[in-house]
Parts: sequence; C-alpha cells; structure tokens
Amino acid sequence: MENIVLVNDVVTLRTMELTDIEAIFEAGNFSEIWTHLAITIASREDAAQFVEQSLVNQALGKEHPFVIIDNKTNRIIGGTKLMNLDQTHKRIDLGYSWLTPAYWRSPINSNCKYLLMQYCFEVLQLNRVQIQADERNIRSRTAIARLGLTQEGIFRDYMIRKDGTIRNSVIFSAIRPEWPAMKLHIEQLLSRHLQQSAI
Repeated sequence: MENIVLVNDVVTLRTMELTDIEAIFEAGNFSEIWTHLAITIASREDAAQFVEQSLVNQALGKEHPFVIIDNKTNRIIGGTKLMNLDQTHKRIDLGYSWLTPAYWRSPINSNCKYLLMQYCFEVLQLNRVQIQADERNIRSRTAIARLGLTQEGIFRDYMIRKDGTIRNSVIFSAIRPEWPAMKLHIEQLLSRHLQQSAI
C-alpha cells in the first residue's frame, strides 16, 4: 500500500506526506477533535510529530496514513488510517479518523468510510474490516452503526487514555459477505445527502 489515492465526487483520500504538516495543524488545531483520541494536536510541533511518527509506522508496515481532502476547496480537513493489516487472515483495522469541526455531521465521514471499505474489500480482497470506538464516544459509535457495521461487543479495560483513565473499546466490524448490501446501503445514504444539499 504505497501512494494510494481514493477519490469520489465529494472527497479525496491520499497518502500522508511530510509536506502536509502545516495543513494538518490548521485542520487539527481544535481541542474538541482529540477528546477521544490518543493524541492531541495543539501546536505545529504536535502536527510534525504526528506526521513523522505516522510515516515511520507506514515504513514499518504498521499502518497506512491518509489525509482527507474536501474536493470543493482542495484543502486538507482531517485524517484517517488503515492499520494492523493481516494478510494471512485477511483483516484490517480502520481508525484514527478525525475531521476539523466544521465538517462534523456532514457527509464527509460517510464518504471516507465508503472509499476505505471499498478499497479493503474490492482491491485488497480482505475478509474483515474492524473499527474501534471509545465507549464514551457516542457520536462516533452512532456514525459507525449508521453505516451498517455490526457492533460485536465491548473490550473492557482495553486501553489507557492520555488522561490516565481506563477505556472500554466498542468493536464494530464488516465482513466480506455483508459488503454488497452494506455498499448499497451507504450509497443510498450518500445519495440522500446529495439530494438534501441540492434543496
């Protein structure tokens, strides 16, 4: 997975680059983004460390980081990652997804998840895509469930948050036999978004 570009009419996902540091800082310099994530971007140094570590992890084969670009403005508005690719068992994690707050409750996130799952199932030919969410992150959990992924359960005391509290992680998944129906469902959601925005 190198230099991937996933694109539709609304959004473009492309592989993160060192030259994205300033744009990631501008998009990510809002404290409310990072409430439920393991990092915080509050300075250019934070953004640089985030990008540099993401690219190190990519080189080690641990993850593939993307920037999210709004096609209307051609500006970076967030990021997301594919992680823990297991070619033997044909599974992957989708995570570290974030958007600048101006795009919350917009169709951007649904478009991103659609492109990523389509890539995982149709290009990488994987059997399983998994997404985790902090049990307290109701907004994220609702968005994931709305796309049609199955909530499988809760991993108790799964992580330690950056504030030292213990996090339960809610596990969602989509598997290959479910993808055709899920793909249609998400396409219908995206079509409704377009119709509403045209009114």
